[in-house]
Amino acid sequence: MNPIVGWGLAVVSVAAGWQVYGWRGVVMAVSVIVFWLLLQFSRALRAMKNAAAAPKGHVPSAVMLNAKLRPGMTMLQVISLTRSLGERVSEAPDVWAWADEGANRVTLEFKAAKLTRWQLTRPAAEPDPPSP
Repeated sequence: MNPIVGWGLAVVSVAAGWQVYGWRGVVMAVSVIVFWLLLQFSRALRAMKNAAAAPKGHVPSAVMLNAKLRPGMTMLQVISLTRSLGERVSEAPDVWAWADEGANRVTLEFKAAKLTRWQLTRPAAEPDPPSP
């Protein structure tokens, strides 16, 4: 959710709580806002805990990761999907990469904290040895 929209809804809920129930409505609105923030914090911590247990920049299948990616995903959504922290490729454009055992590699580019582009790179196939 866009932070401006989220905080706007929080202000509206506090105002509506005051208008309808007085100070008790404000207390209820603030309680709901704090609960929502705790849920978001818990979600982020769970994703980081799962990612910390896996090797850095490794996924079971880079091809499956490539199929599940969508434009506009956040880094937290990608980390939840991969269950691993990515390997930073560059900072100028924010580029991260994940690879699997078969040397397949997915490179992701983020702009304004949203996924904009990604590319699947596969190793070159080795030619079959000539038969005698």
